[in-house]
Amino acid sequence: MWGRPTPADATSGMVTGLFSIPEGMAYASIAGFNPVAGLYAGVVPPILGSLTAPTVLMITTLTSAIALTGQSVLSDAGLDPYDAGNVAALTVLVGVVMLLMGVLRLGVVLSFVSNAVMVGFSTGIALQIVTGVLKDATGYEPQGHNKLVRLGDWLVHPGQWQLAATLVAAATITVWALARAVKRLEPVALLIAMVAVSVAVALLGTDVELVRDIARIPAALPSFTAPDWGAMPELAPGAVSVALVALAQAAGIPPSVPNPDGSRSSVNGDFVSQGVANVGGGLFQALPSGGSLSRTGVASSAGARTRWAGVISGVFLALVVLVAGSLAEHIPMPVIGGLILVVGGELVWGKRHDILLVLRTSKVSTAAMAVTFLATTQLPLQRAIVLGAVLSLLLYCAQAARRARFTALVRDEDGQWSTASVPARLPSGRVTVLDYEGTSLFAELPTLRDGLPDPAKARNAILVVVVRTAPDIPSSAILKALRRYADTLTANGGRLVLAGAQPGLHEVLRRTGLTDHVTVVPATAGEPLLAPLNHAYDDATARLTTR
Repeated sequence: MWGRPTPADATSGMVTGLFSIPEGMAYASIAGFNPVAGLYAGVVPPILGSLTAPTVLMITTLTSAIALTGQSVLSDAGLDPYDAGNVAALTVLVGVVMLLMGVLRLGVVLSFVSNAVMVGFSTGIALQIVTGVLKDATGYEPQGHNKLVRLGDWLVHPGQWQLAATLVAAATITVWALARAVKRLEPVALLIAMVAVSVAVALLGTDVELVRDIARIPAALPSFTAPDWGAMPELAPGAVSVALVALAQAAGIPPSVPNPDGSRSSVNGDFVSQGVANVGGGLFQALPSGGSLSRTGVASSAGARTRWAGVISGVFLALVVLVAGSLAEHIPMPVIGGLILVVGGELVWGKRHDILLVLRTSKVSTAAMAVTFLATTQLPLQRAIVLGAVLSLLLYCAQAARRARFTALVRDEDGQWSTASVPARLPSGRVTVLDYEGTSLFAELPTLRDGLPDPAKARNAILVVVVRTAPDIPSSAILKALRRYADTLTANGGRLVLAGAQPGLHEVLRRTGLTDHVTVVPATAGEPLLAPLNHAYDDATARLTTR
């Protein structure tokens, strides 16, 4: 199950662990958490997550979206994000939610969060990353009631940027770009930029804010921290939002980074592994964590072959913090600001193709993306993701309702079926066949009413509806409409026949009493595809002939 670590796993783990230093501190800092908690999120969560995840290369750690959503939840509850008990309570709760979702096999829920909504949310997160670090990068704190206004305020006040801070941030971005241009250095470009510019600032004596001015970083391993149990009731609703954000991000890892050994991933199994990582990490000073595509990408690019790469990354980072943790106090805040600007810019640039795809898909998808993006810049993030989920559901219902349709089928003398237009009125004394395609969702009711031929003046008419693709649990509104239609036919000497009903649907029709109003020709395993339709058509024709 776990296999043996390879030399490539050791190298990859060390690179990933070092990468966690600037990125973990940066994400924690931008969200208003203690940077130490960002470091510790790269210790216990990757170890536990890598040991238990079906997606073997997935690195479970802090991401920008999780950090910002977590801070939003704590602020909304009026709790201090620097308080270790509050952070532990939130992280443990997030882990419990993930565990429950995995055990209850709710991975399918993420299928209902549309790509348009996730693109809007991710782009909004990237904007939050950029606007949240402008003060660290330039020394000027922009004003405004939302992120877009703050970005505009920053752009129109370059005269208030502090020269020293701006130059240090610019140097950081420049060194990163130069290091990234060398393919072998690309995985550690952020680390190179952080170390090189930090050393230069120290040697030149440049007067800028340092990490030690906002937090002390002890040269020690993360210690046990009990959660503030009293804070949990206030944090519980927000913990669900943080978990959804984390799990939605992690869901993109298995398709992007498949298991090297060819084994299959499991969304629900990944839910459980991330839950274990958060429950364990929360007790040892870590911020909420989830599958990180960027960190997983670093590990994969550095040669990771087994889950041991993630384990080694956590162990190696713990050793680095233990031996040289105090050195991190000397990192200039403009350096971290420059690194975060790079991360935010890469997020936006990486989404450009997704944004264009959504824009070209449909106006509805574009509207969903735009609304989610604006909500992310204006509302607390836990509310924005809930709004996005509701929009996804509405988008699904609208698309499902549009897909619902009837197609008329006509059988020739050779017994072959061909399609035709649905008649506006049901003809008397004839067998009419319609094929139904849809989800039986209540939103389809107008389509159902408008799509069926008018039976009011039909006498001795039989309508056969093929329902082979109908779901096992149709909407009760659809069942009521079918009963009314069937009763109208029966009153005029006709009959409604449902052909090809699957066993589950047949049972629902029997249990709801609809079989007393319609004739059901069920589908049988092993029979030809069109057998129920042919049986229903032959029986209906014989019935009319007898009359």
